[in-house]
Amino acid sequence: MIKPDLSIPIPDDLGAVHFVGIGGSGMSGIARLYHAAGLTVTGSDRTDSKTAAKLRAIGIPVAVGHDGANVGEADTLVVTSALWPDNPEYLRAQERGMTILHRSQALAWLSNRNRLVAVAGAHGKTTSTGMIVTGLLELDQEPSFVNGGVISELGTSSAFGDGELFVLEADESDGSFLLYDTAVALITNVDPDHLDHYGSVEAVEDAFVQFADAANELVVISSDDAGALRVSARLSHPNVLTFGEAEDADLRVHSIQTDGPVRFTVDYRDQSYPGVLRVPGHHNAINATGAAAVLVGLGFPLDAALAAIGAFGGTGRRFELHGTVGGVSVYDDYAHHPTEVDAALTAARTVVGEGRIIAVHQPHLYSRTKLMAGEFAETLERTADFTIVLEVCGAREDPIEGVTGELVSERFDDPSRVAYIDDWQRAADYLATIAEPGDFVVTLGCGDVNLIVPQLLESLGSGGSDGSDADASGSAPGSAPGSASGSASGAAASAGAAAGGE
Repeated sequence: MIKPDLSIPIPDDLGAVHFVGIGGSGMSGIARLYHAAGLTVTGSDRTDSKTAAKLRAIGIPVAVGHDGANVGEADTLVVTSALWPDNPEYLRAQERGMTILHRSQALAWLSNRNRLVAVAGAHGKTTSTGMIVTGLLELDQEPSFVNGGVISELGTSSAFGDGELFVLEADESDGSFLLYDTAVALITNVDPDHLDHYGSVEAVEDAFVQFADAANELVVISSDDAGALRVSARLSHPNVLTFGEAEDADLRVHSIQTDGPVRFTVDYRDQSYPGVLRVPGHHNAINATGAAAVLVGLGFPLDAALAAIGAFGGTGRRFELHGTVGGVSVYDDYAHHPTEVDAALTAARTVVGEGRIIAVHQPHLYSRTKLMAGEFAETLERTADFTIVLEVCGAREDPIEGVTGELVSERFDDPSRVAYIDDWQRAADYLATIAEPGDFVVTLGCGDVNLIVPQLLESLGSGGSDGSDADASGSAPGSAPGSASGSASGAAASAGAAAGGE
């Protein structure tokens, strides 16, 4: 992976800009705004995609595959941390002495001219950002924004607005969220993640303290999360609003109902205000309270803020329904940390009814899998009825000897409730032999696991294999345990080195 040099000054004039990995949700959003700002924009990605097609449709050339020639006559190269140092376009840019910016620097170039709302945290960022953007639009504001996922009701992850506000999802994974000139900082939680970058939990929390104290107007932070509480205790900021279920939260959410549309109540300054959401899950009532706290801090009444946030319809790759075949519904979710998996599958449980939840989990990062295999196993075994574990998506990391998806599956207490299958087609075919009408299948991971969804739907439609491979691939719920091996599929294994990050 490329370690971004965040000390590089960002030129005022970037000239023509080339984005490496332009098909990612974050990169495509930034590229779209650069194009709208009148800059000459080109890009490339490892594979073609619907996102790439949409970029071409608005006039941004996108090359498929990485080649030094793709850089053309560009003046500036924009990269992500997921890029490898031997990428030919990165090497060509170095040879030419081009300006090379990390995507967070490219985003700072866009946003630092505005009153900036930055959303950070180990999880909940994309949803919370989408809620804030939707709320502002419903309140007749016109914010600019860049989110880590497509906001469903808007059909885009980014847009320019005519208002003074700019809302963005700030990436803490590599410390780049410290680049922004933030007015309002929202911290959803502070989990001990991204230790591959920070090295220790203390360093993670140090970065969040720095991020929060640098906000020049307001800090909104969770009252429930243990890491956030430790960060809060260290803040010197004069204007902090807390949110959550804790009794002493400034905006306290309670009476959360998840049977049907999520309903909840928020207490603030000795008054109570109701909220109703279109998206499922207990965790989303808490996310909505944090987003509402931001809107309150921006000067909007809480009742109006909650009503506006109620229009939010979700974001891409957050419990996103892709199709139903034979009564089996297939969802995709970006969850890649045990806490996120817990939230996603707990939300699914509230709407699945009498059906079962079958998780298809792609571990993300070798370091995270090695560190958290037991936590993933405990969470999946507790929240899903059956789990298929795929091979690790390495993304920006080199493989670690002995670290595979089997590290998760072997930690299940009940081996009959899990199968490790390192070949995507065999996993899809096996799923089709065990899924029943009414079941929810949920793919989980922030790598490229969403690309298995068409295979799952196709196998469900054809009935999968005749079952002869199932015994070698794992165990159906209630049957004898089995194990899986075999060659990794090209989509599952080789994609890891170039798959997107978080």
